[in-house]
Amino acid sequence: MLIGLHDADRTRFPNYALMKISAWHKARDDTVEWWNPIKTYDRVYSSKVFSYTPVCDDLPPDAIKGGTGYGEYGELPAEVDACFPDYSIYPDVRYAIGFLTRGCIRRCPWCIVPRKEGIIRPYRTWREIKRSDSRDIVLMDNNILACPHGVDQLQSMIGEDVRIDINQGLDARLITPEIAAMLGRLKWIRFVRLSCDTDDMLPVIQDKARLLNAHGIKNWRLFVYVLVRDIPSAERRCIALRGAGMVPFAQPYRDFTADAVPTPEQAAFARWVNRKAIFMSVPRFSDYKSNRPMRG
Repeated sequence: MLIGLHDADRTRFPNYALMKISAWHKARDDTVEWWNPIKTYDRVYSSKVFSYTPVCDDLPPDAIKGGTGYGEYGELPAEVDACFPDYSIYPDVRYAIGFLTRGCIRRCPWCIVPRKEGIIRPYRTWREIKRSDSRDIVLMDNNILACPHGVDQLQSMIGEDVRIDINQGLDARLITPEIAAMLGRLKWIRFVRLSCDTDDMLPVIQDKARLLNAHGIKNWRLFVYVLVRDIPSAERRCIALRGAGMVPFAQPYRDFTADAVPTPEQAAFARWVNRKAIFMSVPRFSDYKSNRPMRG
């Protein structure tokens, strides 16, 4: 069979589902390649993670579509999900990706995870995820500290030749002195990521940062996602994080519909915060707006 793969989002980050689908088909001696609209395939798979990614109208009507962006929240078939991802379809990616846990204990209204994955549960071990040709692992867990299996797996990486990035962020509310000590003993690719989505989370982040500092993780290594809905609230959080030497990253709120776009002010706010040379030199968002017209 000739199999065509379509990565609708075309970000620089590899598509986990498509890598597993590719591995499953190649194990059956099928030919797998990126979908080409001028060719005919026995089967086409399209994966779309983000709801705002435009739909490709050229896909064949029988294409198999999956992913949150298509409103499809199901899981891969068990036999496909069991496959080790085929990294050859993303030759520039030098790290492994995967999940130690799936799901979350929280019910944040802006997050799709409760609807898509349900309650938190064990999923894989880090040894099952790691590539033989790389020591770097990017973990996509949504709340790894909320699951004993996730904590045990992190603990077991201490002293091993492996570096990690938990790219969805850690739940700061779950960082105890014992957890902070464990995190301080792990090797990190670059940042330790947290989330500060509401005003109530700011003092939590500040308190847990002190715990992490005590175990060698300094504030400049704390990358903090900041959900942007109400601009004054988001500005307070970003300025406070900047003042503490952390690295805020503004993420304008989007709902789960395809036409959801940030407001011009939210988009401008994200540009102010996320362009670090500007953010470090322009004290307030009002100063930034006064010198640059907003655009959508």
